[in-house]
Amino acid sequence: MKINLRRRNPGFRLGASLVLTFAAALVASAAVPNKASSSPIVIDAKTAPSRPQPLPFPAGGQTPDGHTLSLNSRYLVRDGKPWFPVMGEFHYSRYPETQWDEEILKMKAGGIQVVSTYVFWIHHEEIEGQFDWQGQRNLRRFVELCASHDMYVWVRVGPWDHGEVRNGGLPDWLIQKTATRENNPVYLGYVRRFFGEIGKQLGGLFWKEGGPIVGLQLENEYSARGPGKGEDHILHLRQIAQEAGLDAPFYAVTGWDNAVVPSRDVLPVFGGYADGFWWRSLVDLAPSSNYFFTQIRCEENVGDDLRSKRPDIDALDAAYPFFTAEMGGGMAVAYHRRPLLSADDTAAMEVVKLGSGVVLYGYYMFHGGTNPDGKKTTLQESQATGYPNDLPVKSYDFQAPLGEFGETKASYGVLKTFHLFLGDFGSSLAPMPSYLPERMPESKQDTWTPRVAARLQGDHGFIFLNNHERTYALPEKKNFQVKLELSSSVVYVPRRPVNVPTGAYAIWPVNLNLGWTLLRYATAQLLCKLDDPQTYVFFAWPGISPEFAFEEKDGVSIASSGGPVTREGGIAYVRIEPGTQVAIRVGNRSGAGVNIIVLSREQALHTWKATLAGRERLVLSAAQLYFDQDRVHMLGTDSSRLKVSFFPALERDPAGFVAAAPADGIFKGYTTRVQQVWSMARVRKLQDLGVDPPVKLGKEVAMAPEDSAFNTAASWKINVPRVEPGSVSNVFLQIAYEGDVARLYVDGKLLTDNFYNGTPWLIGLKSIPSQYWDRLELKILPLHDHSPIYLPASARPVFPPDGQVAKLKDVKIVPEYELVMDLKPR
Repeated sequence: MKINLRRRNPGFRLGASLVLTFAAALVASAAVPNKASSSPIVIDAKTAPSRPQPLPFPAGGQTPDGHTLSLNSRYLVRDGKPWFPVMGEFHYSRYPETQWDEEILKMKAGGIQVVSTYVFWIHHEEIEGQFDWQGQRNLRRFVELCASHDMYVWVRVGPWDHGEVRNGGLPDWLIQKTATRENNPVYLGYVRRFFGEIGKQLGGLFWKEGGPIVGLQLENEYSARGPGKGEDHILHLRQIAQEAGLDAPFYAVTGWDNAVVPSRDVLPVFGGYADGFWWRSLVDLAPSSNYFFTQIRCEENVGDDLRSKRPDIDALDAAYPFFTAEMGGGMAVAYHRRPLLSADDTAAMEVVKLGSGVVLYGYYMFHGGTNPDGKKTTLQESQATGYPNDLPVKSYDFQAPLGEFGETKASYGVLKTFHLFLGDFGSSLAPMPSYLPERMPESKQDTWTPRVAARLQGDHGFIFLNNHERTYALPEKKNFQVKLELSSSVVYVPRRPVNVPTGAYAIWPVNLNLGWTLLRYATAQLLCKLDDPQTYVFFAWPGISPEFAFEEKDGVSIASSGGPVTREGGIAYVRIEPGTQVAIRVGNRSGAGVNIIVLSREQALHTWKATLAGRERLVLSAAQLYFDQDRVHMLGTDSSRLKVSFFPALERDPAGFVAAAPADGIFKGYTTRVQQVWSMARVRKLQDLGVDPPVKLGKEVAMAPEDSAFNTAASWKINVPRVEPGSVSNVFLQIAYEGDVARLYVDGKLLTDNFYNGTPWLIGLKSIPSQYWDRLELKILPLHDHSPIYLPASARPVFPPDGQVAKLKDVKIVPEYELVMDLKPR
């Protein structure tokens, strides 16, 4: 994981003065009149692109029962049809194996189709010759569970992975013995043994064997060149992998960081992040290219003027389909830099990358975790082991959509809206090339030029727009309109300009075929569809009025209960007030028709889709849901939100639930009584803050405190009363504090830790036997006013006169309730 070039090349460091220059430029740009106000944004899509070409080497495969995977220069193909998968990273060895099943199902409910995971060598052979594949290191069990839930798997075998693990995942003993990451016979001999052990674990689980493994990543961020290195080393690793039985349809290497990408046998994958803990800057970063539509795939290849620094690299990348494996699902925190991301920071990047031509969207991370205990050392990246950053000893939450303890973050619901869309319309989107406007932003400081792209095949496709930038608020785009110049017509979207609010990002359909008529455009985003009854679900962005434009045809009726219908030049225009009713009905003379629902964005965040009781249904619930065959699991810390509604309605009411009245539009809801649990933690201070060692500087940045520093930390004993299971599935400890580093111990053993960034610290106790809940100890080291640490402005505490703070503000017990609704036909 991560982009090493930025960490180690001084040319990529951003000092405070440079960032302030960026900020000043942005402030100045905000005062520039809106250049888009006088004319529409023109996208010329009259010329069809060249047809996708076969790759110059074989890739793909077939299962024993005849299912196929292949690809061309533009997209993936599954069973002869374009395929647009969504991939999410989840590290099995960083999560308790007893909870894998539930967490995989949460990922699936959120729209993930492919689970990617690192195999960290040091997690399995920390002591030479002693392989450990047990418990939460049981790779085979993890992949089998993915298969049981119809999830594909992409295994990242390294041998060097990074992932913020000690030595990038290489065992200490190996580094001490020989040179690594090159065609050194001693090193390759150990790699051959390691890959052979992985092969034993995964035998029978590859695609060609009827298993779920469709991809294998070799190495990571590899840029070494020279004899025995470079392309030759990557291809040598591929050969060793195949000899070990690691035979997948697709082999990948990361394509950023001056990457080595062989001209055959492997596919480059790309990434991008909203912020980075690895930056040496202690202030807000400059604007990121990840919020601008561009066909340049390597983030570091985008200059400040948004032009390519190395067009030759772009030409090589263009020969492959645009895959990503590391689009930031959040961001880790390092000791010296602690960014705090919003859901919009993460989601807006997805709109941008989809509009820029991505055909496999992969998150790093989609699910957080906790570093396992080492047998000889701790297992996190640290400056003490020669790596550039100090990461928490245990916590690898990553601010991911599903957190360190399986908790749902705000980004989960937002990203799910895109995954539902890709699940139903990804096969149409995948073959569509990306088209950029004639007028593009002039630089990364350009806040006034609208950021727009289109993906089209023939005359149909989608418009992508983004008006969100992390840290730097983009102004409202007034009089926004796109002029699409298609091969057979010109379409203005919308017919009259609209204002696009600050922070908005959306995908609008163009010339969507609804069977009986054509939807010329909609200023609402497609969410998903149902085949029975034929229903298309959209949602509206706050501040943008949803308008639908239909071609009028003989025998086709367009009726609306959600707003007025006006007709002009053979087009029926409908403006909609969002809600849960059928907003538009498109019918024909036979009485058949298409339903269109237009939800609010808030309702869309709470929309799910699953096959239940023999029928595909929309599910509306503010709870965290996951589905296990015909069982609906509802999770939440607020028992009043454990409600669920269905469309189409269930054929019979589920046992243990009562129908809610009245119905919510077309959705029929159910609820049940949940016994509330009220519990308070008992907190007793054990020790005031003692002598606090000064912050040490490493080679470039501040170093995390040593373990011995916690001997004199302020400490508290926390007693959590046992909670009777009932409907409680988990208990979280929510700790609000101000300080530098906090650690929670269980009976003297470190459970997890936290680098303070201003947000409450949430710790799941599910994996800790309740008899230990009265043996918790919290330790907090002080934060100093002038410590060389980046914190978000909102996180900086008010410092007392002595310039340091180590304060425990509040400790809460937060029960998580779970209800299970069984819809299995009786």
